[in-house]
Amino acid sequence: MGGRRTRSAALLAGLCGAVALAAASSAAAGGGPGAREQILRAQTGALASKVRSASLDLYALDTKLGTARARLTGLQATATRLQGEQSMLATEIEATRRTLAVSQRNLGANLRTLYEAGDPDPIAVILGAESLSDAVTTLDSLKRVADQSRQFVQASTSAESRLVRLRTQLTTRRARMAAAVSAARSTTLDLEATQSARMSFIAGLRQQQAMKAAQIRSLEESVQRAEVKSQQLTAQAAASGPAPATAGDPTPSPAPVPSPAQSSAGGRTLTVSATGYSLPGHTASGLPVGWGVVAVDPTVIPLGTRMTIPGYGEGVAADVGSGIRGAMIDLWFPTLSQALEWGRRTVTITLH
Repeated sequence: MGGRRTRSAALLAGLCGAVALAAASSAAAGGGPGAREQILRAQTGALASKVRSASLDLYALDTKLGTARARLTGLQATATRLQGEQSMLATEIEATRRTLAVSQRNLGANLRTLYEAGDPDPIAVILGAESLSDAVTTLDSLKRVADQSRQFVQASTSAESRLVRLRTQLTTRRARMAAAVSAARSTTLDLEATQSARMSFIAGLRQQQAMKAAQIRSLEESVQRAEVKSQQLTAQAAASGPAPATAGDPTPSPAPVPSPAQSSAGGRTLTVSATGYSLPGHTASGLPVGWGVVAVDPTVIPLGTRMTIPGYGEGVAADVGSGIRGAMIDLWFPTLSQALEWGRRTVTITLH
C-alpha cells in the first residue's frame, strides 16, 4: 500500500514537473503570458497616445472648420446683399437710360424751338411786341428754353458718365465676391475632407484598441486557467505525499501609465496664467470637452492653435470663456481633484 502511494505521488510530481517544463518552454519560445501581456499593454498605451494626438488634431480641425464655415456664410450673405444691390442698380440704370432718352428728346425739341424762333435779339423782341408785358414774357420764355437746353445737356452727360461708372463698379465687385466665395468654399471642403479622414483614422485606432483589450482579456483568462490547473495538481500531489516544490509563475506587474508626451518642436513661447477646471459639456466649437481642451482668449491665442503646456502636456485652443482675458488659459481635467491639484499657476507655453 505504501509502495502504491509512493508511486502515485511520484507520478503526480512528474506531471507537475512536465507542466512547469512546458510553461518554461512556452516562455522561452514566445515570451510567456506575462511578457505577451506587457507587450499588448504597451501597444494599447501607444494606441491611446495616438488616439489622444488624433483627437487634438480633430479639435483643431473642427475649430478651423467652424471658422471657415462662418466665413463662407458671411461671404454668401455679402454675395446675396450684392445681388440685391445689383437688382437696385439695374433698376437705377434703366431709370437713368429713360431719363437720358427723355433729356435727348427735350433737347431736340428745344433746339428746334430756338431754331424756329430765329435770332433772339432783345431789341427786336421789344420792338415787335404789342406791349411791354408781351416783350418781357417772350424774353423770359427764350431764356427758359436756353436754360433748359443747357440743363438737358448737363443731365445727359452726367447720366451717361454715371451709367458707365456704375457698370464698371458692379462688374469689379461681382468678380471679387465670386473669387472670395469660391476660395472660402474650397477651404471649407478641404477641411471637411480632412476632418472626415481624421475621424476615420480615430475610429480605426479605437477598433485596434478594442482588439488589443480583447486579446489581453483572453490572455488573462488563459493565465487564470493555468493557475487553477497548477493549484489542482499541487493539491493532488500534497494529498498523495511529499512532492518536489515547483516555483510559481510570478504575476507580471502592471505597465506604468505613460506620462503626457512633451513636444520638442520649436515654436513661439508665451507666459500665461493657467487655471485647472473640471466641468462636463461641450466646447465653443460644439465638441465634448476632454483632456487637452484649452480655453483661451482668441484675440491672444487663435482658436485651433496647438500648444505644449509644461506639467500638462499637449493641448489645443478649442474653447473660450467669459472670464478669460489676455494671457490666461483654462485647462480641462477629468476630475475635480486633479483640477484643484493644478490650481492656478504661471507657465510658459509653446505655441505651434
